[in-house]
Amino acid sequence: MPPETAALPPVVDHQTWRAELDKLCEREKAATRELDAIAAQRRRLPMVELPDYTLIGADGPIRLVDVFDGRAQLIVYHHMWSDGAEWQCSGCTGFTSQFTRLEFLDRYDARFVVVTNGPIEEALAYKRKVGNRMDWYSSSQSPFAADMDAPPGGGFGVNVFLRDGGTVYRTWHTNGRGTEQLSHSSR
Repeated sequence: MPPETAALPPVVDHQTWRAELDKLCEREKAATRELDAIAAQRRRLPMVELPDYTLIGADGPIRLVDVFDGRAQLIVYHHMWSDGAEWQCSGCTGFTSQFTRLEFLDRYDARFVVVTNGPIEEALAYKRKVGNRMDWYSSSQSPFAADMDAPPGGGFGVNVFLRDGGTVYRTWHTNGRGTEQLSHSSR
Protein backbone atom coordinates (compact mmCIF):
# COMPACT_ATOMS: atom_id res chain seq x y z
CA MET A 1 0.00 0.00 0.00
CA PRO A 2 1.54 3.36 -1.01
CA PRO A 3 2.19 5.89 1.76
CA GLU A 4 -0.25 8.77 2.16
CA THR A 5 0.72 12.11 0.67
CA ALA A 6 1.47 14.51 3.52
CA ALA A 7 -0.24 17.66 2.28
CA LEU A 8 -2.91 17.21 -0.36
CA PRO A 9 -4.73 20.31 -1.58
CA PRO A 10 -8.43 20.59 -0.74
CA VAL A 11 -10.91 18.63 -2.85
CA VAL A 12 -13.63 20.86 -4.35
CA ASP A 13 -16.30 20.74 -7.02
CA HIS A 14 -15.47 21.67 -10.62
CA GLN A 15 -17.03 25.16 -10.40
CA THR A 16 -14.93 26.09 -7.34
CA TRP A 17 -11.80 24.64 -8.97
CA ARG A 18 -12.45 26.65 -12.17
CA ALA A 19 -12.95 29.88 -10.17
CA GLU A 20 -9.65 29.33 -8.32
CA LEU A 21 -7.88 28.48 -11.58
CA ASP A 22 -9.23 31.67 -13.20
CA LYS A 23 -7.95 33.79 -10.27
CA LEU A 24 -4.53 32.14 -10.56
CA CYS A 25 -4.51 32.69 -14.32
CA GLU A 26 -5.11 36.43 -13.81
CA ARG A 27 -2.14 36.63 -11.43
CA GLU A 28 0.02 34.68 -13.89
CA LYS A 29 -0.96 37.02 -16.73
CA ALA A 30 -0.13 40.05 -14.57
CA ALA A 31 3.24 38.51 -13.69
CA THR A 32 3.92 37.84 -17.38
CA ARG A 33 3.12 41.47 -18.27
CA GLU A 34 5.45 42.66 -15.49
CA LEU A 35 8.22 40.32 -16.68
CA ASP A 36 7.74 41.66 -20.22
CA ALA A 37 8.19 45.21 -18.89
CA ILE A 38 11.29 44.17 -16.95
CA ALA A 39 12.76 42.51 -20.07
CA ALA A 40 12.14 45.70 -22.06
CA GLN A 41 13.90 47.74 -19.35
CA ARG A 42 16.79 45.24 -19.38
CA ARG A 43 17.17 45.69 -23.15
CA ARG A 44 17.38 49.48 -22.66
CA LEU A 45 19.89 49.27 -19.80
CA PRO A 46 22.98 51.39 -20.48
CA MET A 47 26.32 49.60 -20.87
CA VAL A 48 29.83 50.19 -19.61
CA GLU A 49 33.05 49.85 -21.60
CA LEU A 50 35.51 47.32 -20.19
CA PRO A 51 39.30 47.27 -20.15
CA ASP A 52 41.20 44.65 -22.13
CA TYR A 53 41.02 41.64 -19.77
CA THR A 54 43.06 38.50 -20.37
CA LEU A 55 41.76 35.09 -19.28
CA ILE A 56 43.34 31.67 -19.59
CA GLY A 57 41.78 29.10 -21.90
CA ALA A 58 42.63 25.58 -22.98
CA ASP A 59 45.29 26.98 -25.33
CA GLY A 60 46.72 29.56 -22.92
CA PRO A 61 46.11 33.30 -22.44
CA ILE A 62 43.23 34.80 -24.40
CA ARG A 63 41.86 38.33 -24.52
CA LEU A 64 38.22 38.74 -23.48
CA VAL A 65 37.39 40.17 -26.90
CA ASP A 66 38.66 36.92 -28.45
CA VAL A 67 36.51 34.77 -26.14
CA PHE A 68 33.55 36.06 -28.21
CA ASP A 69 34.92 33.89 -31.06
CA GLY A 70 33.67 36.43 -33.60
CA ARG A 71 30.19 36.76 -32.12
CA ALA A 72 28.57 40.00 -31.00
CA GLN A 73 27.31 38.79 -27.61
CA LEU A 74 28.95 36.78 -24.85
CA ILE A 75 27.14 35.22 -21.89
CA VAL A 76 29.49 34.31 -19.03
CA TYR A 77 28.57 32.11 -16.11
CA HIS A 78 30.96 32.67 -13.21
CA HIS A 79 31.35 29.24 -11.55
CA MET A 80 32.29 29.25 -7.86
CA TRP A 81 35.56 27.43 -7.25
CA SER A 82 37.47 25.74 -4.42
CA ASP A 83 41.01 24.88 -5.50
CA GLY A 84 41.71 21.15 -5.26
CA ALA A 85 38.15 20.09 -4.40
CA GLU A 86 36.90 16.87 -6.00
CA TRP A 87 33.45 18.38 -6.56
CA GLN A 88 32.85 22.06 -7.09
CA CYS A 89 29.78 24.11 -6.13
CA SER A 90 26.73 21.88 -6.60
CA GLY A 91 24.50 24.83 -7.53
CA CYS A 92 26.92 26.03 -10.20
CA THR A 93 27.46 22.50 -11.48
CA GLY A 94 23.72 21.91 -11.72
CA PHE A 95 23.15 25.25 -13.42
CA THR A 96 25.78 24.73 -16.11
CA SER A 97 24.84 21.08 -16.67
CA GLN A 98 21.44 22.05 -18.08
CA PHE A 99 23.01 23.83 -21.08
CA THR A 100 23.60 20.97 -23.50
CA ARG A 101 22.49 22.45 -26.83
CA LEU A 102 24.37 25.70 -27.28
CA GLU A 103 23.96 25.94 -31.05
CA PHE A 104 20.61 27.70 -30.54
CA LEU A 105 22.64 30.78 -29.54
CA ASP A 106 24.10 31.02 -33.06
CA ARG A 107 20.98 32.71 -34.42
CA TYR A 108 21.40 35.41 -31.74
CA ASP A 109 25.08 35.92 -32.60
CA ALA A 110 25.84 34.87 -29.01
CA ARG A 111 28.12 32.49 -27.15
CA PHE A 112 27.87 30.96 -23.64
CA VAL A 113 31.03 30.17 -21.65
CA VAL A 114 32.05 29.43 -18.07
CA VAL A 115 34.69 31.43 -16.20
CA THR A 116 36.10 30.28 -12.88
CA ASN A 117 38.75 31.60 -10.53
CA GLY A 118 40.34 28.15 -10.39
CA PRO A 119 43.46 27.00 -12.22
CA ILE A 120 42.69 26.22 -15.87
CA GLU A 121 43.97 22.62 -15.62
CA GLU A 122 41.57 21.87 -12.75
CA ALA A 123 38.74 23.72 -14.48
CA LEU A 124 39.13 21.76 -17.72
CA ALA A 125 39.34 18.45 -15.84
CA TYR A 126 36.15 19.34 -13.97
CA LYS A 127 34.45 20.36 -17.21
CA ARG A 128 35.18 16.90 -18.62
CA LYS A 129 34.12 15.20 -15.39
CA VAL A 130 30.67 16.81 -15.37
CA GLY A 131 30.22 16.62 -19.15
CA ASN A 132 29.91 20.34 -19.91
CA ARG A 133 30.10 21.22 -23.60
CA MET A 134 30.72 24.95 -23.35
CA ASP A 135 34.25 26.33 -23.21
CA TRP A 136 35.72 27.08 -19.80
CA TYR A 137 38.19 29.84 -18.94
CA SER A 138 40.13 30.82 -15.85
CA SER A 139 40.38 34.31 -14.41
CA SER A 140 42.91 33.19 -11.78
CA GLN A 141 45.51 35.65 -13.08
CA SER A 142 43.13 38.52 -13.81
CA PRO A 143 40.86 40.89 -11.85
CA PHE A 144 38.09 40.04 -14.33
CA ALA A 145 35.88 37.92 -12.02
CA ALA A 146 36.19 40.28 -9.07
CA ASP A 147 35.44 43.26 -11.31
CA MET A 148 32.37 41.40 -12.64
CA ASP A 149 30.97 40.79 -9.12
CA ALA A 150 32.17 37.16 -8.86
CA PRO A 151 35.21 37.46 -6.57
CA PRO A 152 37.49 34.57 -5.61
CA GLY A 153 36.26 32.61 -2.60
CA GLY A 154 32.61 33.36 -3.25
CA GLY A 155 30.60 34.92 -5.94
CA PHE A 156 28.80 33.31 -8.81
CA GLY A 157 26.67 34.99 -11.37
CA VAL A 158 25.93 35.73 -14.97
CA ASN A 159 27.26 38.61 -17.02
CA VAL A 160 26.33 39.53 -20.57
CA PHE A 161 28.74 41.41 -22.81
CA LEU A 162 28.46 43.09 -26.19
CA ARG A 163 31.35 43.38 -28.63
CA ASP A 164 31.61 46.24 -31.08
CA GLY A 165 34.73 45.64 -33.13
CA GLY A 166 37.54 45.36 -30.60
CA THR A 167 35.64 47.02 -27.76
CA VAL A 168 33.76 45.03 -25.11
CA TYR A 169 30.86 46.39 -23.06
CA ARG A 170 29.18 44.94 -19.98
CA THR A 171 25.43 45.07 -20.60
CA TRP A 172 23.83 43.02 -17.80
CA HIS A 173 24.58 41.14 -14.60
CA THR A 174 22.72 39.01 -12.10
CA ASN A 175 23.62 36.69 -9.26
CA GLY A 176 21.98 34.84 -6.40
CA ARG A 177 18.28 34.24 -6.98
CA GLY A 178 18.47 36.35 -10.12
CA THR A 179 20.03 33.41 -11.95
CA GLU A 180 16.85 31.36 -11.41
CA GLN A 181 15.11 33.17 -14.26
CA LEU A 182 17.71 31.65 -16.61
CA SER A 183 17.19 28.10 -15.42
CA HIS A 184 14.47 25.65 -16.29
CA SER A 185 15.45 23.45 -13.35
CA SER A 186 14.95 26.08 -10.62
CA ARG A 187 11.29 26.74 -11.23
